[in-house]
Amino acid sequence: MENNTLPSLIDLKALSRLELEAFAVEHGQPRFRGRQLFKWMYGKGVSTFEEMTDLSLSFREHLSRVAVLPKLFPDILQTATDGTIKGLFHLPSGRQVEAVLIPDFDETGNAKRMTVCVSSQVGCAMGCSFCATGLMGFQENLTPGAIFDQVKFMQKMALRHYKRPITNIVYMGMGEPMLNYDNVLKSVECLTHADGMGLSPKRITVSTVGLARRIRQLADDQTAFNLAVSLHAPTDDQRSSIMPVNRKTPTDLKALLESIQYYTRKTGREVTYEYCMFAGFNDGEWDASNLANVVDAAPGKVNLIMYNPVEGLGFQRTDEKQLDRFIKVLVERSVTVTVRRSRGQDIDAACGQLRLKAQREDAGTS
Repeated sequence: MENNTLPSLIDLKALSRLELEAFAVEHGQPRFRGRQLFKWMYGKGVSTFEEMTDLSLSFREHLSRVAVLPKLFPDILQTATDGTIKGLFHLPSGRQVEAVLIPDFDETGNAKRMTVCVSSQVGCAMGCSFCATGLMGFQENLTPGAIFDQVKFMQKMALRHYKRPITNIVYMGMGEPMLNYDNVLKSVECLTHADGMGLSPKRITVSTVGLARRIRQLADDQTAFNLAVSLHAPTDDQRSSIMPVNRKTPTDLKALLESIQYYTRKTGREVTYEYCMFAGFNDGEWDASNLANVVDAAPGKVNLIMYNPVEGLGFQRTDEKQLDRFIKVLVERSVTVTVRRSRGQDIDAACGQLRLKAQREDAGTS
């Protein structure tokens, strides 16, 4: 029986630099052609093979027959009154993913810090009860190129609107980065390599809900970027009630803290504990004392997050007076603490909100 199935095209933006070298060899080219491909895609940002002018014409024609260079493009762009820019991007699969540019201004009104918050998955399997992305479930892992393209697009927005490049990247958008481990590490290579964007790994933070095995793997792999752990509650009972991952051994609080201790010993770097403040749930002085106990057990900085409420999820943000009382307990226990204010509240900037809103609007018109 004749097989009329066409061979699938290779997504070059799913490959690491070493994998691109191997691809070049497999297709009859010297290994350095793979390094050239990497530089064209991530250093020069081209989106067609025709633009790769130092490759032979015959190789470019061959590439057009066997490979593709998928590109993200924005379906929706929103700009908040505080300068935050959020994009909803269209993937080759037809699904959508979000990224946010967050400018930080000095006292004169000039942008001093430009942070891009990127997504690593469409949807999320973790099901945290306070997160809009969790309502979607897991749908798709993003390729290294799709993660990189979020940053590249927001770099253009930063230069266009604020006349300066991005300074920081946080993997705190849609998805759990540690469930897309290999692609996340490949994307960091694209962002930090001299032939890519050339950013310092010290300017990149990857956030996880606390997958203990993967935290240990990060330590063993000697990754150079910063690690943030989404803690959000200081006891097992509280954490399990809002974060299903905590109900599964070995990802409960004890296992999580042991993995962080291992990470700190092996890398010499402390983590940042992300702690979203929910009114009446985890914002009491007793909670602050328990949080200090966590930091005593596995040292790190604490970043308190003022919650950006999501419609239908039932959580509200802590008021300023209670926040001050909470901070006072931490300071008295010698915990290093910062506060992150919610940004872009007038443009659905909480993780997953813009995509959910677009989905609901589409459903209402279909």
